[in-house]
Amino acid sequence: MEISFELNEVEQIAQEIIKKVKSKTLLFYGEMGVGKTTLIKSIVKTLGCLDEVNSPTFSIVNEYKTENEGVFHFDLYRIKNIEEAYDFGIEDYLNSNNWKLIEWPEIIEDLLVDDYDKIVLKLDAKNKRILTINK
Repeated sequence: MEISFELNEVEQIAQEIIKKVKSKTLLFYGEMGVGKTTLIKSIVKTLGCLDEVNSPTFSIVNEYKTENEGVFHFDLYRIKNIEEAYDFGIEDYLNSNNWKLIEWPEIIEDLLVDDYDKIVLKLDAKNKRILTINK
């Protein structure tokens, strides 16, 4: 599935993603500045979180609550190796039944089971976002 959108449409795109994905583990790929964090913030809100959603760039993971479940938002950009992921307890997070929204997931891909969706974001020549969801 491929969707073209502008940033002012991100809330509608978040709703579409929630409807289309088959997993609660979403891996976000894309260059710096393409809008991964902005999209994730909208997804967290769409899931029903009333808290202020912030990027976990320095904390690595932020946890949010909805009425029925939790949401973990990871930013693994600063992780240098898989050992650092083990050090902050990545396995416990991955084994939970909560939503897991992971930016820069490349370093932990070997830890993932088959139950995840890949979301790739790119910019086109007109500054529109091109989003692809892959299993």
